[in-house]
Amino acid sequence: MKMKIVLLWIFLLSPSIVSYSQEVVIGMADLSGDEELALQYFQAGEYDKAIVYYEKLYNKYPTHDYYNYYLNCLIQTKNYKKAEKLIKRQRARSTDLLVYHVDLGRVYLAAGELEKKKKEFAVAIDAIEGGTSAVEVLALATAFLGIGEVEFAKQTYLKGRKELRGIYSFHIELADLFWLVKDYENMVNEYLDLVTVEESFMQQVKSNLQFKMDAETDDKINSIVKLELIKRSQKNSEKIIWSEMLVWFYMQQNNFTNALVYAKAVDRRKQLDGEEIMFLAEMARYNGAYSAAKDGYDYIISLGKNGFNFRNATIEKLNTAYDELTHGGIYSQNDLISLELEMNTKLDELGRDERTVPLLRTLAHLEAFYLFKTKAAIQLLEKTILISFISPKSQAECKLELGDVFLLDGQVWEASLSYSQVEKAFKYEPIGQEAKFRNAKIAFYVGDFKWSQVQLNVLKGATSKLIANDAMYWSIVITDNLALDSNPEPLMLFAHADLLVFQNKFDSASIDLDSIDKKWPGHALGDDVLFMRYAIAMKQLKWLTAATYLQKIIDNYSSDILGDDATFLVAELYDYKIMEKERCLQYYNDVFVKHPSSLFAVDARKRYRQLRGDKIE
Repeated sequence: MKMKIVLLWIFLLSPSIVSYSQEVVIGMADLSGDEELALQYFQAGEYDKAIVYYEKLYNKYPTHDYYNYYLNCLIQTKNYKKAEKLIKRQRARSTDLLVYHVDLGRVYLAAGELEKKKKEFAVAIDAIEGGTSAVEVLALATAFLGIGEVEFAKQTYLKGRKELRGIYSFHIELADLFWLVKDYENMVNEYLDLVTVEESFMQQVKSNLQFKMDAETDDKINSIVKLELIKRSQKNSEKIIWSEMLVWFYMQQNNFTNALVYAKAVDRRKQLDGEEIMFLAEMARYNGAYSAAKDGYDYIISLGKNGFNFRNATIEKLNTAYDELTHGGIYSQNDLISLELEMNTKLDELGRDERTVPLLRTLAHLEAFYLFKTKAAIQLLEKTILISFISPKSQAECKLELGDVFLLDGQVWEASLSYSQVEKAFKYEPIGQEAKFRNAKIAFYVGDFKWSQVQLNVLKGATSKLIANDAMYWSIVITDNLALDSNPEPLMLFAHADLLVFQNKFDSASIDLDSIDKKWPGHALGDDVLFMRYAIAMKQLKWLTAATYLQKIIDNYSSDILGDDATFLVAELYDYKIMEKERCLQYYNDVFVKHPSSLFAVDARKRYRQLRGDKIE
């Protein structure tokens, strides 16, 4: 508590601290006469002229501002004796005596009297005693840092820690100082010692460490943090804070398996009923660490059916198993059938009610899009929509899914009706805009291009950036391919291919695309055809084939609307799927150099700098 009070006072008084070591620049608009001339000469480096005015101003108004300018002029013009007298005169007017030793040391340094400088600095540090305030210690250390005397600043903090005896321990300041000199081991220990003294600073310590770990180009700090946390955890096993810190550390590294080991220990000690492990498992699932996610959910399930998170953990474990199968792309028909069976078994145990709607929706998607049991999926969704106490939002999500299944089954107008119900109920919300977009795509599929474009133009202003961008793209596709050619047949064939891709009928879609290329070579749809071939290859997990189609867009349509999309997407392919660092670096660079106004430019530059090892502020 004492430390918190001292921190507050330091914050309130900090402007007076920095005034000792930093020149205060007065705005030109506020100056007149001697002040303006003095500043002009000072900024131009004409100290012999500036000194005349600052001497006069200081004698009339002996403020810290004029003192600092005048002292700097004296040092620059080598008037060391006069500078010494000025410091002693100013010190006599002030109660903050310690920092003037630093000014005096500066004068001795400029005069080449190094021993006198060291002696003066030592006098200042020796003067710190039990009655010295934390603010005075910070002012002195700040003055030393202001002239690059890091070692004396460190001695100041350490002497202050010794004399103040727990009132304020300067851990954060010392950690920042060690960071400056790249003494990472001492930096990390200062931060962790602060947590030992006052656990309430844990979040601040995490934030500071995270910033410094992110800023470094190698893993040196990461390794030190990991080693120190493990050592402290083993040495002080009764203190749970080190297990909590290790959970945090491993999560920053996306090492969810190790994070879970310590999270379980924390959960048992604090009897949290799996609350924090639920969050950790969700993060693991989001980051594709499916085994760790399932492990976390299993732990919560093992706590018993009466546990607060039992139902959610059971549902999310099955959703994770679904993600693992479908996103990984490596599965057999038996894997899908087994998952369907397990979902139905758990639904029999948990009940088919408003609390299990998310699992019911996932089951319907599995049946329709992977097991091709569209009739069963439609029946399941229609029953789910009628569940008592289902929330309007959950009901709308099920209707969107139902519309997708109808479309998959070839029931286009049933799909449109389902989407329209959601659009009407949530007209101004993102889910309503999503329904409107899907209806616009249905119009596109059936060749009603004008009506589709009217809806897409409205959606350009959607609150969701993703919907707005998609709406803009499809609107441009229609404009470009109807305005330039009165023959709608190529666009009709392209729209049909797009529907077939949605229905996972990739061979049939490819036949339509081949027809466009053969019948209308050089057509304006050329880049769109390539992009659809890329989408098919991605669904089939053919990464190199997908990259080839994107490269063709880059080579032949770089200045068109898909040019920046293709460049960014191929960069991500080589980054995350094909794993060729040099090639992905080149493509990321091309995004922000060749397409500086692209929506992807910021993300591309950030990822480029991360991969190259730049420090990112």
